[in-house]
Amino acid sequence: MVPRKRADARRNEETLLEAAAAAFVASGVNVPVREIAARAGVGVGTFYRHFPTRADLVVAVYRHQIEACADAGPALLAESGTAHQALAAWIDMFVDFLVTKHGLAEALQSDHATFEALHGYFLERLLPVCERLMEAAREAGEVRGDVSAYEVMRGVGNLCAGADDERYDARRLVGVFVEGLRVSG
Repeated sequence: MVPRKRADARRNEETLLEAAAAAFVASGVNVPVREIAARAGVGVGTFYRHFPTRADLVVAVYRHQIEACADAGPALLAESGTAHQALAAWIDMFVDFLVTKHGLAEALQSDHATFEALHGYFLERLLPVCERLMEAAREAGEVRGDVSAYEVMRGVGNLCAGADDERYDARRLVGVFVEGLRVSG
């Protein structure tokens, strides 16, 4: 059994994850550790107690963002006016996740064993959320029934490729894609 962390240690870890995610957006995954620690308002020693290696940090940030995206699905479905609105809001969050992970894709392509299971974890956590949102929208008669959740996630992912090109607006094209899921009537 893993011992439970103290409340202050959990807060420090959460703060470090948020600071690292923001630093990754601004500067990529190779941002200096001192910058992340400074953003979090903690010392470098505290940083290394939580994340002994850069790989540990990258994996933790990635998992943290996956969990936030996964947790948002049911909440959006409960709070949105329609299932399609919930799906569109979730896809917008998914786009944020995909386009703001500067350098993360390269890190995930490395040989480091820590990264090997992340793609499976990504699909394991997010595909069921997208499936549930799609199912609710189909049941409400709001989206087409011939497009799978996997195809939606893959399509959004493909539309987000190249989002760092200022001549390309991935978010706008994903919006067109999401509107194309609607049942024409």
